[in-house]
Amino acid sequence: MTNRLRDAISPYLRSHADNPVDWFAWGTEAFDEAKRRDVPVLVSIGYSTCHWCHVMARESFSDPQLAAQLNSGFVAIKVDREEHPEVDSVYLAAAGAFTQGLGWPLNVFVTPEGKAFFAGTYSPPVPIQGHPSFSQVLDAVDDAWRSRRDQVDLTADAISDALAQTAVATPTGALPDDAEERMAQAVRDLEAYEDSTYGGFGGAPKFPVAPVLSMLLRRGSPLAARTLLTMSRSPLRDPLEGGFFRYSVNRDWSDPHYERMLYDNALLLDEYARLAAGHDAQAAEARHTAEGIASFLISVLQQPEGGFGSAQDSESTVAGSRSEGGYYALDAAGRARETPPAVDAKILTGWNGLAIAALARAGFSLGHAEWIDAAMRAADYLLGSHVRADGLLLRASIGSRRSDAAATLEDYGAFAGGLLALAAATGRAHYAISARQFVDAVLDAGFTAPGGRDAVLSAQNIAAAVDTAEGAYPSGVSAVCSAALTLFDLTGEARYREIVSQTVGGVAAEALTRPIGFGATLELVQRLLDPTQQLVVVTPDAAVSAPDSLVDEARRNTASLTVVVSESQAREWSEAGFGLLEGRATSDGRSTAYLCTDFVCRLPVTDPRELELALGSV
Repeated sequence: MTNRLRDAISPYLRSHADNPVDWFAWGTEAFDEAKRRDVPVLVSIGYSTCHWCHVMARESFSDPQLAAQLNSGFVAIKVDREEHPEVDSVYLAAAGAFTQGLGWPLNVFVTPEGKAFFAGTYSPPVPIQGHPSFSQVLDAVDDAWRSRRDQVDLTADAISDALAQTAVATPTGALPDDAEERMAQAVRDLEAYEDSTYGGFGGAPKFPVAPVLSMLLRRGSPLAARTLLTMSRSPLRDPLEGGFFRYSVNRDWSDPHYERMLYDNALLLDEYARLAAGHDAQAAEARHTAEGIASFLISVLQQPEGGFGSAQDSESTVAGSRSEGGYYALDAAGRARETPPAVDAKILTGWNGLAIAALARAGFSLGHAEWIDAAMRAADYLLGSHVRADGLLLRASIGSRRSDAAATLEDYGAFAGGLLALAAATGRAHYAISARQFVDAVLDAGFTAPGGRDAVLSAQNIAAAVDTAEGAYPSGVSAVCSAALTLFDLTGEARYREIVSQTVGGVAAEALTRPIGFGATLELVQRLLDPTQQLVVVTPDAAVSAPDSLVDEARRNTASLTVVVSESQAREWSEAGFGLLEGRATSDGRSTAYLCTDFVCRLPVTDPRELELALGSV
């Protein structure tokens, strides 16, 4: 049996390399083999820090008898959902026709043409409480394929057609005239959904839903602070090493699933840093939590080459036995005696963009220059290694190896957003120039990923809908819109705001009725409703790294765009077409602040107290 996963980019695939299952990686080879043998294909999707993926790997995919059954009647493909998000999205949508409890591992049975006709998630090795064993599932699918092929083909065609009907271009429209009123109602809906006993939203399981919290912070809702502080005090946070786990099984935040994801922690760092802008006990607690998250990102997830790994596993070996979460039950001394859970070192462009943005903004606002340095290391790595010769982005890498997976809207939008945040924090225009190139590439491609769709899905004519819903992190559509709106704030070019307004308007009607699943979209609605506020601080070239009380005052301006540049940097920005920086200079050789609303700027100030008063009045 050929070991095709041994040299895979994905650690998740490599973890299955020694299974007795004759796995293929995602690609045309597997489907060609299925056509040659006239057998169905199992597309098994998961990710390396997924607990139930580990369980099924141990119980089923490592079992020689089950593997023999799978090998004899099927072609099996293993897919890392983080490396191939479009594949995951397509088959997750198809799986909704067969099961309500969607999740991972996701096991989808498809025709040799890639069309789904049955799906499920975790299957135990023996029947449990009405759930068939994996062997029984394989038997049932094999029997249907052999004895009811016409019905299988009809089901597959019907699901494929249904997916095609939802595969529309990125929606466009106009914001409703009563958008502000409906935003207020969305916040009231979230307040009604709050768990008044344990905090957070809904019952069990309980997730951070970071995009919703970001929107609530922008709205100034007390619900945001209340939820963030509740979470920081809950078992969802690791108090020793910092960072948050992915979710809790129970309503009271207990029994977390212990994987720590890059995207959760990046977004939450941003939010705790915003909450830490004050001087009270609440701000001090938020600062402590933010510092723990940043420490986790830099000391645990950041890789030697500069980028951030996608997650830390939930499982590790503790006292000689495999354990989920056992490591986190230990005190500091106990942890020092054990090997920490493994990190998925796969570097994803979009998720790294979220981390770059968070570390840049939080590092600036909380005065941690080392966080900004970590963000620059990641950005420089991605610009050097994840950008093709033609200027298009790559999706993923690990070490010196690059994945051939197609970059997505998420990659272009989130990375551009990270570069813009880093440019604002460092004054380095080349980051903003690169971000503009990535956003322009998306817009020039008709608001699609410039490199095209997944090649295998495209060759099979399997349609994929534009996914605008958001749970744990912003959709690709929202990420691009967020970066484009920041470009408008920096350039004054109306085309950026217009495309955002049209795109967000196309999603707003649904988002306003389902706020828990559209936090980033609703934050964009709020940004469109609010006046555009910008703060530019120009420092003398010779004193760019010296302590500066005016810059210190600017650090507290977390509610709107803040750019700090030296005089020479301001000229570079202006010459590159960023109109906000045009004509900005120091006054009498002193650091000078320009506070603007909708590009109409107040008189420049050099006194920190004057800036404080001006910021307090906007």
